[in-house]
Amino acid sequence: MKAKAMLENSQTIEVEVMRRFSVESVVKETPDTYTLTLKPLDKKEYNFVPGQFNMLYAFGVGEAPISLSGDPDERHLVVHTIRVVGAVTNALVNVKKPGFIGLRGPFGSGWPLEKMKGKDVIIVAGGIGLAPLRPAIYYILKHRKEYGKFFFLYGARTPNDLLYKKELKEWKSRFDMDAFITVDAGDEKWTGNVGVVTTLFKRIKLDPDNTYALVCGPEIMMKYTVLELRNQGLTDDKIYLSMERNMKCGMRLCGRCQFGPYFVCKDGPVFSMDQINRFFGRREV
Repeated sequence: MKAKAMLENSQTIEVEVMRRFSVESVVKETPDTYTLTLKPLDKKEYNFVPGQFNMLYAFGVGEAPISLSGDPDERHLVVHTIRVVGAVTNALVNVKKPGFIGLRGPFGSGWPLEKMKGKDVIIVAGGIGLAPLRPAIYYILKHRKEYGKFFFLYGARTPNDLLYKKELKEWKSRFDMDAFITVDAGDEKWTGNVGVVTTLFKRIKLDPDNTYALVCGPEIMMKYTVLELRNQGLTDDKIYLSMERNMKCGMRLCGRCQFGPYFVCKDGPVFSMDQINRFFGRREV
């Protein structure tokens, strides 16, 4: 037990030590969202579990928790998709090559990908909520034979707000997954589905005893997605959500992300619905 405790303590210290990463590329995804690819200056491998996040530090400005959005099998590049909402995120996306960013992590819980093996999976994403789900999609597609049916539902406000457009096209063309995409409001070029993401549930039929669901997006979107999943017979222990609300320090120290008995940054951000059912949808808990 002592050795185990020492190992856990050393791992905790390791993720809390800030490392410096160079900015390899910045890709504009939408008018306010960018994908950054980072490379560790110390050349050490970087490992994470899909669903986790890092604390990214813009030198001289501040630090923010940002979900990992890249391939978990890529050990020498780290990818984050960032929406500009303030001074720190604005500074992060404006670091130009050969600029540097500070990074602590990875932190938090991940999606239960091992537990879901042998089962059908449905992933439901809204807007930038696709970012923390993309590593899970990469993982499932790389281990496709280890999972049953794979459904992917994604919605955004407009066609311009869709992330990863090239990959969306690729996923829709695959024969080993059912991918459906919608927007709340189309434009003159949009020929796809129009409506909120929950309208896509009429396109699919789930096997409730054999299906796990992963969900991330605005809380109102997740609320109605959970209702649709329950309508199809899924129980709360098979519904997982990423609750990325109010995270600040990543270490359960500031208390800002307290969520009932949990701290989102430490106990989450991924929770099963049966864990958080009593608090879900309430702002001040």
